[in-house]
Amino acid sequence: MSTDQPPPGQPPEEDPFLKKPQEPTPPSGGSPYGPPPPGSGGPPPPGGSGPGGGGYPPPPPPYGGGGDPYGSGGGYGMPDPLAGMPPLADFGKRLAARVIDVVIVAVPLFLIQLAFGTNRYMVETDRGEDVSEVFTKSYSGSGLIMTLISIVAYLGYDWWFTKKDGRTVGKKAMGLRVAMLNDGSVPNSGTSLTRAAVLWLPTLICCFCLWPIALIISILVDKPYKQGLHDKAAKTVVVQAT
Repeated sequence: MSTDQPPPGQPPEEDPFLKKPQEPTPPSGGSPYGPPPPGSGGPPPPGGSGPGGGGYPPPPPPYGGGGDPYGSGGGYGMPDPLAGMPPLADFGKRLAARVIDVVIVAVPLFLIQLAFGTNRYMVETDRGEDVSEVFTKSYSGSGLIMTLISIVAYLGYDWWFTKKDGRTVGKKAMGLRVAMLNDGSVPNSGTSLTRAAVLWLPTLICCFCLWPIALIISILVDKPYKQGLHDKAAKTVVVQAT
């Protein structure tokens, strides 16, 4: 029976969250940085021939990516930035997953608000000299409490499932997961909270319509990782899980 053990720090082969790095493909005719064949007696290439001064190209970071994890890659001796990464999630599936998650959280909150008869906002009218009426809108006392409950519900939901296995109920239904950009692992608690905060706080506090639109645009225009603003803040990506 073999007693070989994997080197410390290396993930097991069956780990679905950590992806193996992909070596750059050498140009035809062999790599100019490779060592001489055994027995040739020739010295290795000069120090200036390799990017690191030692004659050998630097190993690529894990989870596919060149020196710049947000760069386009593709340079000489550099791997494709998407190499070794699971397929990125389709935008339509991401949107469907988000709708499912919103419904799961919003329905109980609506029933709570309906049961207690709370009004989220209070509108006041003042008569002035130049205009007949001036409307002002502010949180009512019960509305402020309901807003705080909503913040806890939405952030808590996203934070818990993301740190658990990277998959909210909606993402499970759509076969997606959230992964760290650098190595594909499940985001830790702090990263999950950062992602949830950037995702939900502006929407719930002040920008109910504008912030979701900004997030959608950021996902559609970002290259090559399709990161929304919340993904950028947490350094995560959304990928296919199945």
